[in-house]
Amino acid sequence: MSLDKGLSFTQEITVEENNTAIAHGSGKLPVFATPAMVAFMENTAVKCIENNLDKALDTVGIQIDTKHIKATKVGKKVTCTAKLTEVDGKKLTFEIEAADEDGPIGSSLHKRYVIDPIKFMERA
Repeated sequence: MSLDKGLSFTQEITVEENNTAIAHGSGKLPVFATPAMVAFMENTAVKCIENNLDKALDTVGIQIDTKHIKATKVGKKVTCTAKLTEVDGKKLTFEIEAADEDGPIGSSLHKRYVIDPIKFMERA
């Protein structure tokens, strides 16, 4: 396992109807939902480390502190970048930025914990 500070990953999606506040039940407008943005951010963090994590291990999210500062309409592209900023034993910290074609839309400080999935599920 080589989880080193500085790893980063970027991915992009196009906002669709199923990503909207209406679809997520988090509002009544056809804009990128905060829950959809948070899930996209968390997925970007997962992908940031997946090739550097021992195949027998996994991670679980334990904290996410998110700001959603701008609405994004259906059809616009959203880019998300996660950067691994701290490795403290099994605890990983990410800084995540999201932007649409017009600029920043949100940011997160996200923490994940490295786990053995078999042992984790035995305790769940």
